[in-house]
Amino acid sequence: MTPKNIKKIDRRGLLLVLSSPSGAGKSTLSRLLLDQDKNITLSVSMTTRKPRTGEVDGVDYNFVTKAEFEALVAEDGFLEYAKVFDNDYGTPAAPVELAMKEGRDVLFDIDWQGTQQLTQKVAKDLVRVFILPPSKDELERRLKERAQDSAEVVAKRMSKASEEISHWDGYDYIIVNDDLDKAEQQLFSILQAERLNRERQTGLVSFVHKIIGEG
Repeated sequence: MTPKNIKKIDRRGLLLVLSSPSGAGKSTLSRLLLDQDKNITLSVSMTTRKPRTGEVDGVDYNFVTKAEFEALVAEDGFLEYAKVFDNDYGTPAAPVELAMKEGRDVLFDIDWQGTQQLTQKVAKDLVRVFILPPSKDELERRLKERAQDSAEVVAKRMSKASEEISHWDGYDYIIVNDDLDKAEQQLFSILQAERLNRERQTGLVSFVHKIIGEG
């Protein structure tokens, strides 16, 4: 017997945060997730810095003036924001809230400080995942193997890594990325489980009532 088609149960989208020290695999895992799951999109930050060659407004960043950025700060229009090397970066609240209302998930590739701000604003919608390297030596090996940075920059990244890792206990889930395929499966499992959270499934009450009524 072929089962009847089950109507999709409405749900509220979630905010998935990935944080890690540089070289632990956060960017790679983010890309894999975005490529394979069409119901999650990457949060596009707003910034006051000038576009770099090849960057597209609205795709890589939303590029705005200092005055525009400060006006949104005054309106409490950011979920999180920070100053980095004299430029401002932030996550506008409106597009994120719209995505969640439509049942779409939003991915954040941010550090522990941004995660703390998000926790203060939207804790109930947040799923926080920290990516750890299997060891300090392996983290340094990966940074050197990328061949993107000088020895001096690698040393600075390694120095910063200890501080970043010290905030691991502010996250809901910890993935040790000793094998990329395994880490990817673990991340997908977290996302799928959180999507089934009872409180996020806003259409569940009416769905269950219908089943009871049909009985």
